Amino acid sequence: MAPKVLISDKLSDKAVQIFKERGCDVDFLPDVGKDKEKLAEIIGKYDGLAIRSATKATEKIIKAATNLKVIGRAGIGVDNVDIPAATAKGIVVMNTPFGNAITTAEHAIAMMFAVTRQIPAADVSTQAGKWEKSRFMGNEVTSKTLGLVGCGNIGSIVADRAIGLKMKVIAFDPFLSHERAIDLGVEKVELEDLFKRADFITLHTPLTDRTRNIIDADAIQTMKDGVYLINCARGGLVDEDALRAALDSGKVAGAAVDVFTVEPAKENVLFGAPNLVCTPHLGASTSEAQENVALQVAEQMSDYLVNGAVSNALNMPSITAEEAPRLAPFVKLAEQLGSFAGQATETGIKAVRIEYEGDVAEMNVKALTAAALTGVLRPLLQTVNMVSAPEVAKERGIVIEDVRREQHGAYENYIRLTVITERQERSVAGTVFGDQKPRIIQIKGINMEAELGENMLYVTNQDKPGFIGQLGSILGDAKINIATFNLGRKVEGEEAICLVEIDGEIAETTVDEIAAIAQVNQAKLLHFPQQC
Repeated sequence: MAPKVLISDKLSDKAVQIFKERGCDVDFLPDVGKDKEKLAEIIGKYDGLAIRSATKATEKIIKAATNLKVIGRAGIGVDNVDIPAATAKGIVVMNTPFGNAITTAEHAIAMMFAVTRQIPAADVSTQAGKWEKSRFMGNEVTSKTLGLVGCGNIGSIVADRAIGLKMKVIAFDPFLSHERAIDLGVEKVELEDLFKRADFITLHTPLTDRTRNIIDADAIQTMKDGVYLINCARGGLVDEDALRAALDSGKVAGAAVDVFTVEPAKENVLFGAPNLVCTPHLGASTSEAQENVALQVAEQMSDYLVNGAVSNALNMPSITAEEAPRLAPFVKLAEQLGSFAGQATETGIKAVRIEYEGDVAEMNVKALTAAALTGVLRPLLQTVNMVSAPEVAKERGIVIEDVRREQHGAYENYIRLTVITERQERSVAGTVFGDQKPRIIQIKGINMEAELGENMLYVTNQDKPGFIGQLGSILGDAKINIATFNLGRKVEGEEAICLVEIDGEIAETTVDEIAAIAQVNQAKLLHFPQQC
């Protein structure tokens, strides 16, 4: 029986044809995604669900999806899909991360021109019969400095277009190497420097805990008077109240906003602000982009349903059915090692080296390397997956090195991941024991054995008496329960590492209190989600 696919949003007719040509039965019901009750009623008979943004694949919908095997999102954003619920039910979630890049980049450039030349307001005034030439005095972009916050796939296209406009481009991106910056023709800078120097600032970074409100009142105060801000990336990157105050005061000369914290934005504090240009999340709204992502999602979903091939999956590794049982625990280990290094690294990454030793060196290390890179990149790029991670790393000029060798140590299987930054090298190693559970066995050359729980407190300190007592007292006062406690050191009295699994979250103030202990060099809370 042919797999059955529901298209519940408006997709290209060509996407329907691709599904049919590749052996799928298709029901094209472009309005059913807006009807939650109807969708829940019929979803049980489908193997695949192809959506855009109107359909909300909530936990309720996924619970009703008794036969669903794959959800395909035509576009990059998957905020409308409950990925943990889908994962728990064994449903693959796919997106099309690169189909909208040119369209979104062009929209950012268009918005920059619109706000600096006040085109929307001038259009309204002129069509009202006014002729206010002196009112709409604009600014040139030629020779001005454009600051990119994020220089990945979209940001690099914006940089190329801006350089063509004879602008000077500076960029902040923790994953952008100096070599890649030179190739792009941009100057890599720190965020604080970008705020001080840029005449125009455009955002091209995902919304994560680190980037939420990256433009706030404090950041705006460090910017040039008369700066222009453009956000065609994600709502929540800019503190809207702070931006409104800056527009009212004239500190920010103009802002162009395509995305909002709450969408659809029927009301917003920004509305009515002076020299504000707004569009209703049009970054990906061109006929070419809509066609591209629709065709891509149809190809990916049909390939998976018919042939078992996995592309751009957010919650499933690209592994064949034959090798999956043996490889799965090592995929988890590789991603945990990468996540550990990615969360602990504060500066730009130049290279990542992964060493495979023993039997694991004979496995599908391409999948393992992709899993490791996913872990490294995900703290800042939450939508990155095993398929896109190698490409994203390549875009940012990160050099990837795989090393394979036979067993020559105590462990039958051993993986060591080293992150090389502009300042240092940091390595973390692990293995999989007979119980198939990954373990951390070495951090920065210091031996220990630890299983990673959801919330881990990572502390580096000088090995001196009194540290453990102070740490325990702080956690006890904060009513934080310790699940496991792991210690390691090389030489008595020198650097030591403490890795503590705790139950539940911990306040930043508590982490700061631990960091203030005299013997402590670094204290950081790391998160390792436990779903598959």
